[in-house]
Amino acid sequence: MALKDYIIKEKNYMVQLRRHFHAHPEVSLQEYETCKKIEEELDSLGIPHTKVGKTGVYAWIDGKKSPQGKIVALRGDMDALAMEDLKTVPYRSQRKGFCHACGHDAHTATLLGAAKVLKSMENDFSGQIRLFFQQAEEIGQGARLFVEGGLLEGCERVFGAHVASRLASGKVALTKGPQCASCDYFKIEITGKGAHVSMPHLGVDAAYIAAQIVVNLQSIVARSTAPLETVVVGVGVIKAGTQYNIVAEKAEIEGTTRSFLPEVRKFTNERVVEIAKQTAAMYDAKAEVTFLDFAAPLVNDAQTVDEVIAVAQGFIDRSNIVTDYEKALGADDFADYLAVTKGMYAFIGTGNDENPNTRVAHHHGLFDIDEEAMLISCNLYVDYALWVLQS
Repeated sequence: MALKDYIIKEKNYMVQLRRHFHAHPEVSLQEYETCKKIEEELDSLGIPHTKVGKTGVYAWIDGKKSPQGKIVALRGDMDALAMEDLKTVPYRSQRKGFCHACGHDAHTATLLGAAKVLKSMENDFSGQIRLFFQQAEEIGQGARLFVEGGLLEGCERVFGAHVASRLASGKVALTKGPQCASCDYFKIEITGKGAHVSMPHLGVDAAYIAAQIVVNLQSIVARSTAPLETVVVGVGVIKAGTQYNIVAEKAEIEGTTRSFLPEVRKFTNERVVEIAKQTAAMYDAKAEVTFLDFAAPLVNDAQTVDEVIAVAQGFIDRSNIVTDYEKALGADDFADYLAVTKGMYAFIGTGNDENPNTRVAHHHGLFDIDEEAMLISCNLYVDYALWVLQS
């Protein structure tokens, strides 16, 4: 088995683009220069495109074999993270405090590589290939812009891929069913009553109440959820008070819930609200709870997975195709596409023991990838898109 020649010849193109994006990271909804670079590349390839929101890019390639045919969508996300790049490589981040520590630079470069290859083949297929260069995956705000724009209407399939440092380079995970959890953000705002700390009975201590809420939230998993279900209720931020000798009048808690089933997600979020309000009321305080829907559970369509496996076997040894990849509590808003159209999300192994940084966990300042893996990802994009159009 071997990668297709039309993919191999674009290696340098993709590597150069990936390193450019890596050196110039931009966080969610601020991907202005990334967007500009993508548009420049699409213009050079003669591929029409338009913006989605302020920083997303939608492009399309119409097959010239026939004006009629099926439609397939391919997605690559582009946003970086607000953290330091700790590597010493030539392509390390040039922007202090920002880093591509999750691989979205590679996703963008790979999709541009696929666009270049597919554009060169436009005389050989019918139908349309839609390219989603998506912003704001890290905060779950990008995919919904493409969905709300009706860009999945008429699509037969949607396909995406994410690099994975815990998977060896050369391997690809194509797994049916749940792969990523839902992600909901919550903020709990507690209002008590200020007083001098020497007279706590005259006040209502929002800091103390916040502490009680944090502890009580853990009962959702420990005592209210079936032991075989996978649920996380995590608190990452607690703020309270203005001075050491004043009973805190205000407090804020920020956190997240994660789960794999819609009914479990609904129950968990309802319990967060109930516990916050009831705990606050018990101490004569008030609690207001705000939820933001960042991502639904990501569940791969079984039929689509079978299709992609069949395509992958045309250039990947069967032993390198993982069909039982362990689901993770990380989230990805690619799930928003799967709620509308049949499709799947693949994971591309990028870990290479010869470069320890490629084995570092995602969202770490040393994170890097084995760039050879981009070829496999690009080959999947191209060959599966062609399969859908020709099936």
